[in-house]
Amino acid sequence: MGKGSGFGKVILFGEHFVVHGIPGIVSAIDSTANAVVKKSIEKIDVTDERKGSKGYAKEKKLQQFESINRMIKKMNLLPNIGGLNIWLGGSLPGFSGLGASAASSVAIARAIAEEFALSVSNQEINEIAFEAEKAYAGNPSGIDNTAATFGGLLWFEKNLAGGPNKIEEISLKEPVEIVIGSTGIVANTKAMVEGVEERKKTDPQKYIPLFQEAKVLAINARKEIQNFDLLKVGELLSINHGLLRDIGVSCKELDHLVDVARGQGAYGAKLTGGGGGGCMVALTPGKNLQEKVAIAIENEGFEVLRTKIGVKRI
Repeated sequence: MGKGSGFGKVILFGEHFVVHGIPGIVSAIDSTANAVVKKSIEKIDVTDERKGSKGYAKEKKLQQFESINRMIKKMNLLPNIGGLNIWLGGSLPGFSGLGASAASSVAIARAIAEEFALSVSNQEINEIAFEAEKAYAGNPSGIDNTAATFGGLLWFEKNLAGGPNKIEEISLKEPVEIVIGSTGIVANTKAMVEGVEERKKTDPQKYIPLFQEAKVLAINARKEIQNFDLLKVGELLSINHGLLRDIGVSCKELDHLVDVARGQGAYGAKLTGGGGGGCMVALTPGKNLQEKVAIAIENEGFEVLRTKIGVKRI
């Protein structure tokens, strides 16, 4: 029996933009997907007991099996693997936008490696999970699986030429409380990414300046994070939400959650992940502010996750 885990994540700056080479900032959160894998003589069977948005597991089921087959091939376990019994659980809910697919891919890859006594480095796990992410996102940036594998707070730049991505750890004085609000809408990340790409091609005069603004925003945010100026970081988060709305990936539910969080004193808030549904993240340093914002969102009828950014692998 093999076991493994992978961090959930929030993208603080740069989702969608990172696919096009613009830098992004991603943080692991204090919530994980856990996997247990046992060899089987028959087929691949997945028992998914993660909590999440209604319909998430059903909607993602075909993508999930494709991702597992991609992992098996990447790990050179074909053709003699037989079957696998896979159990998924953990504290990370299956909300769209939290890197649930990447976290589960990292967890499953680690569990498979342990079950088959494979010597696999964290970087190799990251590469396996990136291959698995293609089933969910088509053309993934690599940012989700990187955070799921390594944890911490990371600066990420996708190498558009196909070489290694630029990944640098960003120092954070201490983990910081956040609130994640779920719209309950299962988002199609692949469709959202393709939509932005198509709109950028057809309307470059609008989109190119927005992408350049996103680059400057990420650079400024990195500086303020390192300075631990959380008020400024929150302000930049809210600006980032405006950019994401401008490129067409927000929705009325996400905008409403952002407004509720900011109205209750959150330092800043934005959608996180692919958009079109999924989740919003609010920066709420301290337990008292975190609870105040979380309760306000719950009172609006939405599910929340109380967690922290900046957590690392032990």
